[in-house]
Amino acid sequence: MSSNRIDLVVLDMAGTTVADGGLVEQAFAAAAEKLGVVAGTPDFDSKLDYVRATMGESKISVFRHLFGDEDLAQQANTAFEEAYGSLVDGGRIAEIPGAREAVEKLAADGRTVVLTTGFARVTQDAILAALGWQDLVGLTLCPADAGGRGRPYPDMVLTAFLRTGAVASVADVAVVGDTSYDMLSGVRAGAGVVAGVLTGAHGRTQLEAHGAGHVLGSVAELPELLAELGR
Repeated sequence: MSSNRIDLVVLDMAGTTVADGGLVEQAFAAAAEKLGVVAGTPDFDSKLDYVRATMGESKISVFRHLFGDEDLAQQANTAFEEAYGSLVDGGRIAEIPGAREAVEKLAADGRTVVLTTGFARVTQDAILAALGWQDLVGLTLCPADAGGRGRPYPDMVLTAFLRTGAVASVADVAVVGDTSYDMLSGVRAGAGVVAGVLTGAHGRTQLEAHGAGHVLGSVAELPELLAELGR
């Protein structure tokens, strides 16, 4: 039976807790160039539009769609991860203002927090290291940790539910992210709270259209929202 209290909070990283300043697009451009897709061409522009539309999805899934061949998709994904990792190592990311404090407030209130991403584990670890967040939460998840399917599937949310054992029901889970795919993953997992933030890829209209019950200026407002909801 649900306790009616949100004791598990599943947070997206890039765009939600982490500001990457458009590094996804820069890394995609580098990956596309390696596969002969020239910037400024109609092919490049259409592929970039798809990348923008599917922000939050597992990157290997995006490349499978774009290139239609597993070998090419793997090459593109490797090139993307290398380019993104180099940008991260170059100091090109930062915490969304108040994100760490919000996570610490949630933890202090007895809530378990899990950080999720559509990136590969090596990239996720590079981001955590760059921010000094290796010990911020007890569990971080990438698509491979949840069987390979990233958002918009609910798998990472449900893996967080199963691995942490923090709550008795998915109704006691909050899912928070900056993309329509984050919202879909929360809805499909049956999360009790699905909240969008306006610090990343998608705006209020897209977030609400895909299931956001709440839209926040940033993740810094999340502890207050849960308190207001009595959850």
